[in-house]
Amino acid sequence: MTADPFEITLPVQTGIGVVAPFDFALDRELWRWVPDHACLHTTRLPYLPEPVTVQLAEALADPHGVRRATRDLLVPEPEVVAYSCTSGSFIGGAAGEAALVAAMLDAGAPRAVTTSGAMVSALESLGVRRVAVVTPYVDAVTDRLVSFLAEYGITTTASVGLGMLGDIWKMTYAHVLAAVAELDTTGADALFVSCTNVPTYDVIEPLRRRLGIPVLTANQVTMWSALRAAGVPLDWDLDAPARREFGLATG
Repeated sequence: MTADPFEITLPVQTGIGVVAPFDFALDRELWRWVPDHACLHTTRLPYLPEPVTVQLAEALADPHGVRRATRDLLVPEPEVVAYSCTSGSFIGGAAGEAALVAAMLDAGAPRAVTTSGAMVSALESLGVRRVAVVTPYVDAVTDRLVSFLAEYGITTTASVGLGMLGDIWKMTYAHVLAAVAELDTTGADALFVSCTNVPTYDVIEPLRRRLGIPVLTANQVTMWSALRAAGVPLDWDLDAPARREFGLATG
């Protein structure tokens, strides 16, 4: 017998608000990290015709812009709002990251996280004090990430920046793997791949097995932190994510 559609109960959805930079293109990767009963509500910051430099990151770190974007997300009543931008949340140091969280809370978000704050929380939860870093950025931006980590007592053992000034979302898994291959991870407790526009979902587990250390990425830690803040149980672990089937695609 076919069930009466009017008797089917819709599952309760937990809303996760996401404020993303104007050029963010990996919405699908964020969705892959969340369980079926969580729902992402996403908005973007206004377009800025600038290359990916310190100046652009500083513009994306403006708490006023993030506050306005947060207000746009509040109608569907998310349990948390995440600012999903790595460089925009580390470029101003620990104080700048705290100002972004404060701006989202001031706008009315019940809870607030940023990608860089999530990165630190994830590293600390794994007991990581020494990390190797891969970024798509120019050196001046990568250096700010290293300084941000140092504020929390986390040493960067080695870093590789790809010097990209735009179109970061067009990177392939092959580009990510090649960048990691250039990195000396000797002495590192974990690897962090920066930027929410760098695709990483399917290479995390193969890299973890290859390197023998946890592999953390921007979208992964952002969703980990946001889901925890919203009280959503996780069915994957930071040091061995297993929510979906992982494969080493290189396209």
